[in-house]
Amino acid sequence: MVVGFNHNFRYKGEVYHIQTEDSGLKSPNIVTLLYQGGTILASKKTSYADITKVDNLNKVVEELMKEQHKEMLRCLKAGEFDAVIERFHARRQGATQSVAGHKAAPKVAGLPVTASQAPPSPVEAPAAPAMVPRPQPKPGPEAVSPPSPPETPTAKSPSPKVKQSLDDVILSYLFPDVDEK
Repeated sequence: MVVGFNHNFRYKGEVYHIQTEDSGLKSPNIVTLLYQGGTILASKKTSYADITKVDNLNKVVEELMKEQHKEMLRCLKAGEFDAVIERFHARRQGATQSVAGHKAAPKVAGLPVTASQAPPSPVEAPAAPAMVPRPQPKPGPEAVSPPSPPETPTAKSPSPKVKQSLDDVILSYLFPDVDEK
């Protein structure tokens, strides 16, 4: 029985982690999470309670997990989480500034604005069907962002003779039908 899949994937110069797990028969759900730096950016949960009596359940669940894992990867590569990622980076940058003791005033066209003049916050962009971005808590004045976990060391960039990174080779082996951009 496969309990899960984990992959680090580089997208627009950043490393994202996709994790898919089976919760088991006591809670027959497949959960896929998209992380960056320890923060969950998106999730998808699928119940398989209606098929727990099939003969080859392990194989069926493994295939469902693979497909859900690939779907999250496809959505990331297609840019469907770009708005969520931008908001995450903006909040992280804002939290860093407020922790430093001086948060910059919002600006419109390069001019400082008062709170009453500031444009409203952007509305959550619709996510892919059944993929709902997790809302991120807004830090209050007393909130301090926890330190990010240390990043995993990355391999040296490939020599000119190498056409694919090791991650790309592994992903293409595990998921041959995922289109590369």
